[in-house]
Amino acid sequence: MIYTVPHYYKEFRCIAGDCGDTCCAGWQIMIDDKSLEKYRKASGGLGNRLANSIRWDEKRFRQYAGRCAFLNDDNLCDLYSEGGPGMLCRTCREYPRHTEEFEGCREISLSLSCEEAARIILGCEEPVRFVTKERPGEESYPDFDFFLYTKLADSRELMIGLLQRRELPVSLRISMVLALAHDLQRRIGRGELFAVDGLLSRYGAPGAPERFAAKLGKYRLDARERGGRMQELFGVFGELEVLKKYWPEYVKGLERLLYADGTAGCTGYAEGAGYAASRRAFLAQNQRSLALWAEQLMVYFVFTYYCGAVYDGRAYEKIRFAVAGTLLILEMAQAIWQRNGAVRPLGLENVVEAAHRYSKEVEHSDDNLRSMERMVGSWDAFRLERLLEVISGICD
Repeated sequence: MIYTVPHYYKEFRCIAGDCGDTCCAGWQIMIDDKSLEKYRKASGGLGNRLANSIRWDEKRFRQYAGRCAFLNDDNLCDLYSEGGPGMLCRTCREYPRHTEEFEGCREISLSLSCEEAARIILGCEEPVRFVTKERPGEESYPDFDFFLYTKLADSRELMIGLLQRRELPVSLRISMVLALAHDLQRRIGRGELFAVDGLLSRYGAPGAPERFAAKLGKYRLDARERGGRMQELFGVFGELEVLKKYWPEYVKGLERLLYADGTAGCTGYAEGAGYAASRRAFLAQNQRSLALWAEQLMVYFVFTYYCGAVYDGRAYEKIRFAVAGTLLILEMAQAIWQRNGAVRPLGLENVVEAAHRYSKEVEHSDDNLRSMERMVGSWDAFRLERLLEVISGICD
């Protein structure tokens, strides 16, 4: 079995009670069968507490005021402190690690939903490298389409390589990746996987970025028009299951800061200033950092989700999901900048706030992931041309 992780993977250490948003509150913590059996056999005071703190029929810990029954007032886990690390269930042992499984390969990443993991991912200033290690053991996946998987893996390698070409504008890099996924999806749909190698050669050829940039000239919006498009994209939040009680009002507050007059106007930056003026000031202060964060967000989403298209054939939807997440997180970060007074550059902690809150709502609900995939596949706002227009102003 081959294991692949980003190079910063081992940097993660849980900061426990110092975390500003504990992972033990606000969502259901499911318990694996092996841990359930261990909990049934536990004795003494801890055993009694376990018996009363688990919804055995639903295989999850009980919650009180939205907090796990074992989360104490210091935001520490009593199950860990009283029983040791061996008493943690698989969910608590593994989080914030995320695993994608393929035949002969496991890919493990950190999740943006964890503040500390988001700090590592977005605080990384160098291009992400991926480290592989082979260990004994294999798992069989019936009907696994290994040929499709190899084409997805090859195209993902090219996509990440394009995203990390820092001599190019980040809007061009993201646009090329989106267009590549669009073209590759057509070949998947027509059953022409044999033609993928030629497609990859075309996108990876010398001079390809310059030729592609020449075609992107028509996909430009002024700042106010872009604000209207981003307000459309914000509409996805109203279609999702609410996981955190604070989320609806939180995201509505950000939306009001950005688009206060309903037409991409904004009063959060200065009295009477519109979205366009706010956007110009935001880019002037934060352009370099935004390019880095856009790159790291795209690499995160592409690595984590793209090759999962081997199971459903929806490669283009996976990339549109990545683009949507990147655009929305950075737009949320602009609102946070405005909320903080719009007088100093956006800090890492601000974009971490946006990323981890977005991730908690979107990435940790199968229903929400399915809803996002449905929306990016059907909403007019996520058509190729409209996304290219929005991407053109991401930070350039």
